[in-house]
Amino acid sequence: MATVAVPRRRQVPLVGAPGLEAENDPFAVLAAAPPRGRVGRIALTLPSAFDALRANKGRAVLTSLGIIIGVSSVIIMVALGQGASAQVNARLAGLGTNVLTVSPGSSQSGGVRAGAGSLTTLNLDDAVQIQSQVEGVERLSPVVNGNAQVIAGNQNWQTRVQGVWTDYQVIQNWQVAEGGFFSTDDEANARAVAVIGPTVATNLFPSTDPIGQLIRIRNVPFTVVGLLATKGSTGFQDQDDVIFVPFETARVRLFGITAMNSISVQFASNADADEVSSDISTLLRGDHRLRPNQADDFTVRSSNDIVQTAQGIAQTLTLLLGGVAAVSLVVGGIGIMNIMLVSVTERTREIGIRMAIGARPGDVLQQFLAEAIMLSVVGGIIGIALGVGASDLMPKLAGWAAVVSYPAMGMAFGFSALVGVFFGFYPARKASQLNPIEALRYE
Repeated sequence: MATVAVPRRRQVPLVGAPGLEAENDPFAVLAAAPPRGRVGRIALTLPSAFDALRANKGRAVLTSLGIIIGVSSVIIMVALGQGASAQVNARLAGLGTNVLTVSPGSSQSGGVRAGAGSLTTLNLDDAVQIQSQVEGVERLSPVVNGNAQVIAGNQNWQTRVQGVWTDYQVIQNWQVAEGGFFSTDDEANARAVAVIGPTVATNLFPSTDPIGQLIRIRNVPFTVVGLLATKGSTGFQDQDDVIFVPFETARVRLFGITAMNSISVQFASNADADEVSSDISTLLRGDHRLRPNQADDFTVRSSNDIVQTAQGIAQTLTLLLGGVAAVSLVVGGIGIMNIMLVSVTERTREIGIRMAIGARPGDVLQQFLAEAIMLSVVGGIIGIALGVGASDLMPKLAGWAAVVSYPAMGMAFGFSALVGVFFGFYPARKASQLNPIEALRYE
């Protein structure tokens, strides 16, 4: 077989257009004066890669679809997770900040334990001692509570009634929507005034302003002086289904007890929660005359522990949703690799001609790698636009909370570009390693 001699020419980069005539090929025109340096060769590779993709618009769009769906899914899932986390934080803020709750311990009889709070070991003197002797305590309120049937006119409702000091409003972060909270003067004089939650107001005063109205709690008349702002549910109980009255009024006139159900303590923001909790425990053990081998007859819990646990769960949920959505990016990358392999097969003869007239293997690799990166980057940009748009529409259409995360957006875009490089490298390398003679013979 006669060998065809191919004249040696200056190296020119590979281009994607199938036509190789000098008059139609800008790189062939520049063969006499090829671009110098890596930057110059890249500058000619990018338009060539764009032309190759434009020649197969439908296939390019379908190939990018996996990246588009993947990026938008990551943004939407992370936005939903961040929205859920924001809602959880907003509701947990209602528990108060830097708050410790001291509760009675569990009683035991004949090996049977009655459960937390069954002892009557806390009294008003304990609260006074904690407030005066424990360093770092800013506010404190003893709490007595119980369920009661409340009557207002011809309406009635069973709810939770709590007797507290005025500082309890600040400690537990209660806001007043109408009227006001009772004052220290109301507490000192044991006045029969009450602040009611929105749920109580809805059931007792469905069409009337509750401020100034008379309600009866265990047949004791109270005047409503304030309506609390909505706090919502913690998942365990409706926080809005509550009535607050002065501590002495509740202890003497409603419940007739000397023991307390709990003590709410707010410590300074610069104080250590564990240290304050330890100081309270030491003080109460001494006041209750507990021996070293005796267990505490009280418990001290921190609301911060609950908040941190809930935030950790919400963060884990966000990462899980983002991770699941990121799988679709990998699937999109596999689609890019598949299509690029098909493209290499279809353009084998073209690759042979390019290499025969001087294109280096690096030019071939650079060409196909640029096409793969373009597919992933363009898909990433469109995916970001769709993801942000869907995240903005979700609260309006479905009522789901969604908070767009810019770090997640940048991470999704960066990952999509990385997918293009990773999954585009193998097809590009395969194209660059083709034997020019065998490629020219390919039909």
